[in-house]
Amino acid sequence: MELTSVAALAENRVIGRDGELPWRSIEADKRQYRERIADDPVILGRVTFESMLDDLPGSAQVVLSRSQREFDVETAHHASGVEDAVDVVGSLGADRAFVIGGAGVYELFQPHVDRMVLSRVHGEYDGDTYFPDWDRDSWRLADSEAFDRFTLEEWVRDPS
Repeated sequence: MELTSVAALAENRVIGRDGELPWRSIEADKRQYRERIADDPVILGRVTFESMLDDLPGSAQVVLSRSQREFDVETAHHASGVEDAVDVVGSLGADRAFVIGGAGVYELFQPHVDRMVLSRVHGEYDGDTYFPDWDRDSWRLADSEAFDRFTLEEWVRDPS
């Protein structure tokens, strides 16, 4: 099973402020993000799931939650942790899933993800939510593409 974290983060690793993005929307980033995750299951926390109810991402949503086990959405499935989430994704017949937040879910999955696709938003922003730091020696930058206001980076875990 391939697990990939997908996130937009500022140069200071900020990913949110008061439940919102701290920068104005970047349409090109939003488009590439939605296209990337459209056909695969996504793994996300309950608060992130609830914030996206009007436009749910992915082919299915695996929702990590300690407090809620059922959801009024046919494509949503509960998971209690990393192993359970991977099992749920496997039960859906998928061989990959995208981890899409929030901060606690990124942190929980960081030791387990194989790839990271990071939209590095230019500049530093004030925020209260951060993408986890990672050991750069354990990762290799496989691709980088500059866009207006962000750089899209693909990181692959170094197998050694």
